[in-house]
Amino acid sequence: MSAAVQVTDDSFKDEVLESDVPVLVDFWAPWCGPCRMVAPVVDEISQQYEGQIKVVKLNTDENPNVASQYGIRSIPTLMIFKGGERVDMVVGAVPKATLSNTIEKYLG
Repeated sequence: MSAAVQVTDDSFKDEVLESDVPVLVDFWAPWCGPCRMVAPVVDEISQQYEGQIKVVKLNTDENPNVASQYGIRSIPTLMIFKGGERVDMVVGAVPKATLSNTIEKYLG
């Protein structure tokens, strides 16, 4: 079972921007209720698309630089990066179908 990898301000560039495959970044914080609601969905996505995308989580409390760099104002925010660029984002605890549909635009 592949759970999402935790990334930090320091590892974000290597893990996300330099990834060969699209990356779903879950911006979250421990105190955030909706983040806890979306966490199982994010884990399911990481299993469903294993090998096609990379799924990572970034704790915005511990890593404020990346969060502010991408203008994260509310969490959870899920961003999709491809080729080092932010290509899409979904804000809030969304259903799995919404997230799947968003991701599938960037596969292949």
